[in-house]
Amino acid sequence: MPRLEEGKPAPDFSLPSTDGKPLRLSDLKGKSVVLYFYPKDDTPGCTKEACDFRDSIKTIQKQDALVLGVSADSLGSHEKFQQKFKLPFPLLSDENKEVLKQYGVWKEKSFMGKSYMGIERTTVVIDKKGNVQRVFPKVKVEGHCQEVLETLKSL
Repeated sequence: MPRLEEGKPAPDFSLPSTDGKPLRLSDLKGKSVVLYFYPKDDTPGCTKEACDFRDSIKTIQKQDALVLGVSADSLGSHEKFQQKFKLPFPLLSDENKEVLKQYGVWKEKSFMGKSYMGIERTTVVIDKKGNVQRVFPKVKVEGHCQEVLETLKSL
């Protein structure tokens, strides 16, 4: 399982986006990126997290940063989720789980004694040069957006 290192280049990728065309991370150099990985569209924790980023988007943009959400859901599912909650940022579909594995967020999880593979809620803050500045593993949604804003202000 790869481990992201702060200060090292963020792994590049290209994924289908709700913006209508594939999004390549390396095309975003010159902007900070809040790359957040979440388990599933339109579920309570994921909706709260997405809406927190939505509600803070102006503050995030003032830091010259973009928000990108990534899960294994289909583009169609992402589009419904984005429209339902008026999310002003792209959602990226990683149905093959290649980027999820590349970033080390596709992990064995357990629920009620059963093990399964799933996404560990994680946020990666990437600086304008494309380097990992901060990794937030096992994110607790409450108060997380504020932690991300503090990190962006320090860049």
